[in-house]
Amino acid sequence: MTREPKVDTKSVLGKVAAVLYSFTADDHGVSLAELGRRTGIPKGTLHRVVGDMVEVRLLDKVGNGYRLSGQVFQLGMRASVERGLLEVATPFMEDLYERTHEIVHLGVLEGTEVVYVSKIGGHRQTPSPSRLGGRMPLYCTAIGKALLAFSPPGLLAEVVAQGLARRTPRTITAPGLLRRQLERVAETGVAFELEESATGIVCVAAPVLDPSDRPVAAVSVTGPVTRFRPEVHATVVKAAAAGISGTLARRAALVQKD
Repeated sequence: MTREPKVDTKSVLGKVAAVLYSFTADDHGVSLAELGRRTGIPKGTLHRVVGDMVEVRLLDKVGNGYRLSGQVFQLGMRASVERGLLEVATPFMEDLYERTHEIVHLGVLEGTEVVYVSKIGGHRQTPSPSRLGGRMPLYCTAIGKALLAFSPPGLLAEVVAQGLARRTPRTITAPGLLRRQLERVAETGVAFELEESATGIVCVAAPVLDPSDRPVAAVSVTGPVTRFRPEVHATVVKAAAAGISGTLARRAALVQKD
């Protein structure tokens, strides 16, 4: 899991930050009691803080609990480098969707996880554990493996040290096997997931690299094992990633000229 920064909850801002950091990618509604357990903020104070956060649209009230609002994700996109990435990547992602009619993802590296910053899908979307703004482990997703294969070796060591938890019967939990698979990804420029993060899901991904071959992001296509053959689409996914990389590089070069 990503380690959130420690905050001093003596200040109002610290309390707000503690509440925001307490949510996980899998939370759809967290009770006030559970937020109190996670943050250590007294119930009366916490009730006032979350009430104010709902009022300014940092949280949504759902049933007997709370969840992060869409506004939080939108604010993150405004403040981050992903905004330029999304502008460049979206046409390539739309083209991939038209070619495959399966779910297309764009993900970036954060800590030892993938953060999904864009997702395109149609009426026959296959159930997927990913969600916009959500996180998944690097070692069991195609996007994660594409990012991990082109990252410094220390990141793989950190991922292995945290443990390769088994999410499905096909999750790779042996460090040596994962390392060999990443070596293959680095050679070919494409990564696969075969029911490793969720049963019934297969995926192909390719990294978006900067001019120094460092991963900026990765793009993928995901579909159900019953109809989707990821190896068939490896070439178009790799081409899309290369197109995004090239466009970003040309933009950066123009900025430097100016």
